[in-house]
Amino acid sequence: MKLQEIIEKVKLEALTNMEERDVDGTFISDMLSDVMSSAKPGNLWLTTQTHTNIVSAANLVDIAAVVVTMGKEVPTNTVNLANRYHVIILTTPLSNFELAKKLLEIGL
Repeated sequence: MKLQEIIEKVKLEALTNMEERDVDGTFISDMLSDVMSSAKPGNLWLTTQTHTNIVSAANLVDIAAVVVTMGKEVPTNTVNLANRYHVIILTTPLSNFELAKKLLEIGL
């Protein structure tokens, strides 16, 4: 599924520059070690973490996009680093569970 289609259907907000990406799954965790060991390239990563290390983990695994949930504010330095490394960060006021349910409903 195309990332832009997901953004429109579940009403996500982009914090970084956008690039067209294919998304082929979802990974939910706040543990960077879990992401680095178990997430797959092309996954949409749902997390409440906002620090700069999410950019490193997402870049390492080639995550399609990071979705910061629960309406958490993402620091400017995290957004700037993400733009530098072409990591897409999206945000939503929904919880991980609520967003996962919506993603399942649209077929992801």
